[in-house]
Amino acid sequence: MLGWRILVSAVLIPSLAFIFYMDAHTGPAAWWLLILCEILAIRSVWELADLFRDRSKPLQLPEMFLCSAGVVFAAWIPHLPGEEVLEINLTAVAIFFAFAVMVLCATEAARFHTPGGNIETLGTEILIVAYCGVLLSVTAQLRWIAGSDAGYLCLGSLLVCTKGGDIGAFTLGKMFGRQKLAPALSPGKTREGALGAVLGAGLMGWLWLTFATPIFIPGAVPPAWYVSVVYGCILGIVGLIGDLVESLIKRDVGKKDSAALFPGFGGLLDILDSVIFAGPVALMLWKVLPLATWLSER
Repeated sequence: MLGWRILVSAVLIPSLAFIFYMDAHTGPAAWWLLILCEILAIRSVWELADLFRDRSKPLQLPEMFLCSAGVVFAAWIPHLPGEEVLEINLTAVAIFFAFAVMVLCATEAARFHTPGGNIETLGTEILIVAYCGVLLSVTAQLRWIAGSDAGYLCLGSLLVCTKGGDIGAFTLGKMFGRQKLAPALSPGKTREGALGAVLGAGLMGWLWLTFATPIFIPGAVPPAWYVSVVYGCILGIVGLIGDLVESLIKRDVGKKDSAALFPGFGGLLDILDSVIFAGPVALMLWKVLPLATWLSER
């Protein structure tokens, strides 16, 4: 299992690094990232729909694909002209999501035949579009929150902190784990591991923002160490909650993994769960904490 994890990581990490490198050199419109996010959204919809396959009437898979892809595309609308935009505008995302709800409601009404289970199915479809489309759309705004040049400093901070939290949780949980955190949802998680998630994310937040800031923004002063640590710790906590939320979905449908896409990891959602759940919080923190020091110097 460990060998599979190492092999998959050896393929995934360089592939993502290549996509991020190409995207960073194609201007503020971020076309490469858009394509990646559309693929992630559609695959995530498929995995969630497959999880709920035995729990509801047949879901409207093509409609959910279209709605999720449309919501993700809406996040790019303010940036398509290719101009520098620092103010985040989620109006298009909200409008597209509203239309997605309307489309799902209308199509569910159109295929109604007999009472029973229709509203539950509709609720599942709306949940899937919100989880896969809206969360991913808001998370993607980190690409522009502090300027396009800092896009991957911001996105990288989210990835580093949440995955640092995963590593910290695994390490402390294995070494000292005794008290179960949420045995009904995730029997393997412990309170000691949760502490490790917070400490690991805080440490990685400090390391990333301290040493990566001057690389992405030459001449920029990194944020104060305590600001970086607070940022990382908060993302560690929210990422852990995101992991438990995905566990809620899997346990409720009686599944261990969201899919068998990546040996040793599970499905795409098993990798993305903490990232897209912590993404909106990271976006808010980049707005309220003094992280983008180079902007205050302008």
